[in-house]
Amino acid sequence: MTASLGLGLAALGRPAYIALDRDRDLGAFSDRGVDRMRARAHSMLDAAWAAGVRYVDAARSYGLAEQFLGEWLSEHPERRPELTIGSKWGYRYVADWQRDVDVHEVKDHSLAHVEEQWPQTLAALGASPDLYLIHSVTPDSPALGDGALLDRLRELAADGVRVGISTSGPHQGDVLDAARGLNDTPFSAVQATINVLEPSVGHALERAHEAGWVVVAKEVFANGRLASTPEGEPATPWAAALAAATGVAPEAAALGWALAQPFVDIALTGAVTEQQLAANVAAAPLAPSQLTATSSLAVEPAQYWAARSALAWQ
Repeated sequence: MTASLGLGLAALGRPAYIALDRDRDLGAFSDRGVDRMRARAHSMLDAAWAAGVRYVDAARSYGLAEQFLGEWLSEHPERRPELTIGSKWGYRYVADWQRDVDVHEVKDHSLAHVEEQWPQTLAALGASPDLYLIHSVTPDSPALGDGALLDRLRELAADGVRVGISTSGPHQGDVLDAARGLNDTPFSAVQATINVLEPSVGHALERAHEAGWVVVAKEVFANGRLASTPEGEPATPWAAALAAATGVAPEAAALGWALAQPFVDIALTGAVTEQQLAANVAAAPLAPSQLTATSSLAVEPAQYWAARSALAWQ
C-alpha cells in the first residue's frame, strides 16, 4: 500500500521555522504578521483539500497552527469527517511571533503540561484530534517512565484518541522500541524524522507498523536540504546528489523515497506555497532501482542531527 500525503503546519503556524529559503517563499519577515500567516495557512489548507490531501498535522508549539486549523475547520464543518487530524503536546511556543530570540519553544513532558495543553488543543481545534502525540520524545524525556502520565494517556486512548509519540535525534529507534515495549502501552502512532540522509529509524518504524501502529514520516526534505531552487536547480550538494542518483528533481525524489517505504502510512509535506504543494502531490514513489541508487547518500545519524541543530530559524 502506497503512503498518503499529509500537510504539516509547522512552517505555516508561526513566522519563523528551521528551514532553508523562508524569505524566498514567504517574503520579508516583517510581512509575516498573524493575519497574513492565517490567510496563507487557510489558503494552503484549501489547496490541500482540493488536491485530495486528507491528513493535517499540527502541534501546540507551532505558533497558532492549531488555531488556524480550527478556524478553517469551523468554516468547512462538512469536511471534518473526511479528515484525519494529528496534533502534539509537550512543547510551549515562547517566541512571541519574533525570529531573533534565543528560545522559540520550551519542552515539558510532565503530566501537568498535558493537563494544561489538552484543553487548549480542544479549544483551538473545536474538537478532539484523531491522533495526539507527545512531541519529540528523546532518551532524556521522562515521559515513558512516568506512570501517572501514562495512565492519563491511556484514558485518552480509551476515549477514542489515538495516542502516540513523535521522535527526533540520533536515537529515535531506541525510543520507539521502548514506547512500543511498555506494558499496556497507550501508544499506537509515531511521527518520526526519516529521509534519504537519515534513514536510521527505519527498522524500528517497520516493527511499529507490523504491530499496527500508524507511521507518519516527517522532515522528508531534511528542512529544505533536499529541495531545489525556483529555477529548478538543487539547493544544496545533498539535493544535487539525490537528483543525480534518481534522475528526478530532488524534492520529488525525497518525497518519492518516503512514499516508497512500505512501513510509512503518511508522508508529510511542509509546503508553504501552492506551487510546492502541487509538485509534492505529483510526486510518485521511487522505483526499486532508484531506491537502491540513494542508499549511499545516508549519513551517520550524529552527523545529520548536528547539521540540523546548526540550522537557523528563518
